[in-house]
Amino acid sequence: MPIAPRQLALALDHPESFAREDFLSGPANAAALALIEAWPAWPHRSAILIGPEGSGKSHLAAIWAQNAGARQVAARGLEEAMVPAALATGALVVEDLAPGLFDERALFHLLNLAREDDAYLLLTARAAPHDVSIPDLRSRLRALPVIALAAPDDTLLRALLVKLFADRQLAVDESLISYLALRVDRSFAAARRLVGRLDEEAMRQKRPLTRTFAAEFLRTRRA
Repeated sequence: MPIAPRQLALALDHPESFAREDFLSGPANAAALALIEAWPAWPHRSAILIGPEGSGKSHLAAIWAQNAGARQVAARGLEEAMVPAALATGALVVEDLAPGLFDERALFHLLNLAREDDAYLLLTARAAPHDVSIPDLRSRLRALPVIALAAPDDTLLRALLVKLFADRQLAVDESLISYLALRVDRSFAAARRLVGRLDEEAMRQKRPLTRTFAAEFLRTRRA
């Protein structure tokens, strides 16, 4: 018996806007947003933003970089030789400090030079990056203020779902948002994954994205 050909969904990029007006604020990120908007009146010239995947750290870092004229570098790409040039504008974002995945000596050099030059530093990580092998670096990091972004509350989660669909040029019904908000794991990353999978499956089946479709999709995943 011939097998019907399966419609494949194209894996298209859906760029996310990092503009200030597109940042969704709520109790989960209020302290972090307040820090970004308080610049340059920071009590310390360096700070660490921590939070789970997709919680808005990169968005806030981009907003701050725009305001402060800061350069941005991935922690895994930080090298000692590049530190002076990285601080040339007097402000720098170092993103995603993950244990064992960055050069500790480079970060130590960066923190020391930033203090000497009165430069501003914004570091981001999923958890406070205190698990390092260089004692003096550990001491420097522990001295920095740490601002945490938490899991979204119901209002923020619903707004996030609307935005994620809108980023894909999809206008969805309120009933779909309400249905998903009660069933998706309460995290930014889970909401992003679910919206992506729903969109891909709806395209593959050439069906509209409705509450009924979402219920069928989730029921199939649980089966």
